[in-house]
Amino acid sequence: MSEDDKNRNKSARRWLGAGLRFGRASSGSVAVEFAIVSIPFFALLFAIIETALMFFVGQILDSAVTKASRQIRTGQAQQAAMTGAQFKTLVCNGMVGLVNCSGNLMIDVRKYSDFSKVTQTSPIDKDNKLDASLMTYDMGGKSDIVVVRAFYPWPTFFGFFGNKTSTLADGRKLLGAVVAFRNEPFPW
Repeated sequence: MSEDDKNRNKSARRWLGAGLRFGRASSGSVAVEFAIVSIPFFALLFAIIETALMFFVGQILDSAVTKASRQIRTGQAQQAAMTGAQFKTLVCNGMVGLVNCSGNLMIDVRKYSDFSKVTQTSPIDKDNKLDASLMTYDMGGKSDIVVVRAFYPWPTFFGFFGNKTSTLADGRKLLGAVVAFRNEPFPW
């Protein structure tokens, strides 16, 4: 047996012995240490998962609004005389079933004469609540500037880390998507 083989065997026996001693330990200090470390670890893990899910739903909302807005941009919505409720349904159809779209999604569609005249108001009132009365639906005509905004209040569970950005009065986070474009010069 070579010298390298002897050293490997000695190292393997040392690790095996450490493992056996760990298994026979009855003091419970390992369990106590794990309990102390596991609470913040799992809280942080769930907060990361919640944040990732929030970004995922925000991206889905953005994609759904962009896809639905194409109907306005190309004049298909105007030609079909699409109502605000129908447009909201179109956006909801583009979202995954992770959200209660029909009950919580708010859509704001406004037309402008020039990009420099676009001004956006906050959908949150002075009491930090989402205000549906601030939402309008005006698709505009050919070559009009249109801004489509969608807002979805996302429930949070791990808000105790101090992240207070866009928090509504009821503790939910406000997710939003905005698409600005000029309608095509459609012939109708």
